[in-house]
Amino acid sequence: MVGLMLVIAGGWGCRPHAGKPTAGGPPPVPVVAGQVAQKDVPIYLDGLGTVQAFNAVTVHVQVDGELKKVAFIEGQDVRAGDLLAQIDPAPFRAQFEQAAAKKAQDEAQLANARIELDRDLVAATAVARQVIDTQKALVDQLAAQVNADQAAIDSANIQLAYTTITSPIDGRTGLRLVDQGNIVHTTDANGLVVVTQLKPISVMFTLPEQNLPAIQKEHAAGDITVLAVDRDNRTVLASGKLAVIDNQIDPTTGTIRMKATFPNEDLQLWPGQFVNARLLLTTRKGGLVVPASVVQRGPEGSYAFVIKEDQTVAVQPVKVAQIENGEALINEGLHPGQEVVVDGQYRLQAGSKVKMTQAGKPGAPEQ
Repeated sequence: MVGLMLVIAGGWGCRPHAGKPTAGGPPPVPVVAGQVAQKDVPIYLDGLGTVQAFNAVTVHVQVDGELKKVAFIEGQDVRAGDLLAQIDPAPFRAQFEQAAAKKAQDEAQLANARIELDRDLVAATAVARQVIDTQKALVDQLAAQVNADQAAIDSANIQLAYTTITSPIDGRTGLRLVDQGNIVHTTDANGLVVVTQLKPISVMFTLPEQNLPAIQKEHAAGDITVLAVDRDNRTVLASGKLAVIDNQIDPTTGTIRMKATFPNEDLQLWPGQFVNARLLLTTRKGGLVVPASVVQRGPEGSYAFVIKEDQTVAVQPVKVAQIENGEALINEGLHPGQEVVVDGQYRLQAGSKVKMTQAGKPGAPEQ
């Protein structure tokens, strides 16, 4: 019985306790390390934008009549002055000819009245002064009537010209709103078609009011680039320039509206489309950058694990200007060439011993 007890006791003595630390302390934590780099970094301001046509015109008729011809195809690119539609010109041509005939009639009467006046002036001694004055008044009256006739001709000519409807701008036609053969009126609400100018095109977007002083400063110094980015916030659709800063801040939202203009030669932007507008405010020369994963967040703000010469880590508070494309731009807390922990932070605390491993494999076993 005693021997059995000794064997069991000896077995326990041969196994070290699982939780007992080794003589040299806890093993070093494997981490992926990187260095603080220095390079030029663009500073962007992001806002939600809506694409708007540079110009959009609803084409209305200016005279009433039958729509004899629709000369455009829906979705067609047109130039200013291109024929869009034709209203029956016959009634307006008749009015023009009537006005021209009336003028000719009055001109004939005016010529006769002037002849009579000349005769009366030649025989002034035999003709009463009253008759001469009456004849002069008749000449003036007929001359005024001829002028009125000319105005009527001009008006009739304008009305006749309005029967030919042309595009007021370069752009693209939308859906046809009225079919050929309908009677159209100047009071129609919808018009014939909407022509929108797509090249160039505009993007309206908003930014917080606190950015206004910096934007105004950069805008006064030169053109500011604006990128139109797809809703995935990665695909750049077009690059343009800031055109207008609105003249007032929206007090309900604390934002200010801005408009950027894009050449849009490849038609990547379309009226009504929602995009993310990225305004390139400035470029920070020699900015300090680290991978975005270096920056950790705690109750007291952002921090990074800095690797010291003795292969231990220290917790370093940092101030981040922006995180863009997987890189964090650091305002304060780090300096160029400093080693920081890129991956493996979840097992670290201040003073932890670390060892470097292959990038992307912080948990790789020791060789």
